[in-house]
Amino acid sequence: MDYQIIPVTAFAQNCSLIWCPETRQAAIVDPGGDAEKIKAQVAEKAVTITQILLTHGHLDHVGAAAELAAFYAVPVIGPHKADAFWLDGLPDQSQMFGLAECAPLTPDRWLEEGETVQLGNITFEILLCPGHTPGHIVFFNRADRLLISGDVIFNGGVGRTDFPMGSHSDLIHAIKHKLLPLGDDVTFLPGHGPGSTLGRERISNPFLQ
Repeated sequence: MDYQIIPVTAFAQNCSLIWCPETRQAAIVDPGGDAEKIKAQVAEKAVTITQILLTHGHLDHVGAAAELAAFYAVPVIGPHKADAFWLDGLPDQSQMFGLAECAPLTPDRWLEEGETVQLGNITFEILLCPGHTPGHIVFFNRADRLLISGDVIFNGGVGRTDFPMGSHSDLIHAIKHKLLPLGDDVTFLPGHGPGSTLGRERISNPFLQ
């Protein structure tokens, strides 16, 4: 699997362009904004977008999803339906952050733990990791040992849990009981900042000690 991180918006959110090298089929994960910047990267890589994937419903991760889905005529997939209230409230989120209004969004497909998403020859397993938001999911490619973790875990940190329906205990439980068991060799791409490995975070992340 190949990927390109595209930092977008004033929140420096890590939008990911991921693609299957054999088929050139690609997905855009968490397009928080800056749609034209994302389109330029897609054109540069000469890949074919087949889907938009969302880890959770916060504005800085979904702000350009509807525009890009319409532009490429592809479905929006994820997150878990427990984040529906965040996606329904995108206009309020826009106002809260002083950004251009973002219309409510309903994905074409909600995702449940245990389901998979196929991208060319690549299979992503879905894990539900609530805490940052109640419906936060992560995408795990077991073959390439790669995890797209959204705002669950960061290099040296974990996701905020002071939002409505957030839970620090749920977040830590998900990290310790769902993510860390995937293996120390797993590299993760977080929603903000540099990536890391689960092994490094298991040893050094102060929130997991």
